[in-house]
Amino acid sequence: MPLTTIDPASALVVIDLQKGIVSARTDDPTTAIADAVKRSTHLATEFRRHGLPVILVNITGRAPGRTDTGRSVNSAAPPAGWADLIDELDVQPTDHLITKRRRSAFHDTGLDTLLRDLGVTQVVLSGVATSSGVESTARSASDQGYHVVLVTDAMGDPDPEAHRHSVERVFPKLGETATTAEVIDMVEATR
Repeated sequence: MPLTTIDPASALVVIDLQKGIVSARTDDPTTAIADAVKRSTHLATEFRRHGLPVILVNITGRAPGRTDTGRSVNSAAPPAGWADLIDELDVQPTDHLITKRRRSAFHDTGLDTLLRDLGVTQVVLSGVATSSGVESTARSASDQGYHVVLVTDAMGDPDPEAHRHSVERVFPKLGETATTAEVIDMVEATR
């Protein structure tokens, strides 16, 4: 469903734009990570300018269960600074920081409590990876009853096919999809 409105109580939630993830992917033009960084940064600037909450999420762990991807549960700790948010986000004192240890930014993080305390009814999502952290967070936001906006050109994924699948098949079932320009235009029109 295309974007219909930006609620008066909306929040931008930026997923996993952190040094260890972004630096590993920005050289690969097929992942669109550099575009996700640029557009997410622009969204954060505009949300701040309009006094809307900006929530920046990083990840420091993963679920302990075994998977078929070959990653060991006991893999070594990431290097120092791996989970630090990228400089381009220009973290501000008014931003809210959430650290997650699973795919979804809602799982055991206090994000839902924060959003409810702020009176948020709509979450606008951007970041990486489209088919992982962003999709899991969108599913959780939908399950929690938030209006969900997925800014599809402000997302990237190491797997272009997985990105396409999320955008075309999954996201329309979870909320409204829009471009960065459409979201910013709607924020301007509703403020």
